[in-house]
Amino acid sequence: MPTSVLPLGARRNSLLLPALLACYLIWGSTYFAIRIALPSFPPFFQMGTRFLVAGGLLMAWLLARGQRLPSRSEWRNALVIGALMLGGGMGLTAQASVHIGSGLIATFIAVVPMLTCGWGLLFGKRPSALELLGMATGLAGVLLLVQGSSFSAAPVGLVCIAAATLCWSLGSVLSTTRLPLTKGPVGFASEMLCGGAMLMLVSLALGEQPSWPPTAAASAAWLYLVLAGSLIAFSAYLYLLAHATPALATSYAFVNPLIALFLGIVLAGEVVTAKEWLACGVILLGVVFILWAGQKSRKS
Repeated sequence: MPTSVLPLGARRNSLLLPALLACYLIWGSTYFAIRIALPSFPPFFQMGTRFLVAGGLLMAWLLARGQRLPSRSEWRNALVIGALMLGGGMGLTAQASVHIGSGLIATFIAVVPMLTCGWGLLFGKRPSALELLGMATGLAGVLLLVQGSSFSAAPVGLVCIAAATLCWSLGSVLSTTRLPLTKGPVGFASEMLCGGAMLMLVSLALGEQPSWPPTAAASAAWLYLVLAGSLIAFSAYLYLLAHATPALATSYAFVNPLIALFLGIVLAGEVVTAKEWLACGVILLGVVFILWAGQKSRKS
């Protein structure tokens, strides 16, 4: 039966798998792309230009379709959330990539669901027993991971990625509790624009200088981050949030590290020790507990 004559529900279901693959493969590969772009695009400059261009393209497209601009208070919220999630979260992730392999960075970032539960405590949200188990399991995995040779040899990278996860998770909690963004893609576009502007201010303050002309590999990686990482994958994620269970939509949290580890080892020659593999497994088990708890709470 041609897709055009399929029932609406069937057409929606047919897009679930492509949307999942986009979040898994694209977001899982962005950590490797960040590393490839670093020789020509320094960390904060790379992320700032990435989000300014992606946010500008998305906002222009939405305005052309008749969407309204955010209100003054929504722009203020976008500035705070963008500074935390993109400025601190993605900027420091790119900075950590200077010192640590992309696969291990992606694995460390898998603790974000646990940190989000922890920040929720400050706003009166008590975690369930299963969430507490997930947080404890993830913490044990992190302790194992940071004792491995990669993180031990690069304490600066460890500080950067730890701060990045704290910023990203705090921004995630604030965006759903105290500082809501404009609903839909307009909110994300405003967040990218504000976050990109903050990243460029940091880049300017640090005196970062891109290498010009950029290498072909760095240019391709940067373009991939803009189009695939920021536009295609996020659109797929919005689709999943609207048409799939929350557990399925957020399952990228424990798939992305596996993709990033594979790409880092195969394409960049990154070395992961047996102890670090064990730590990765423990962290991902903690993420599974967190997602399982979220699914159970929504069913009850």
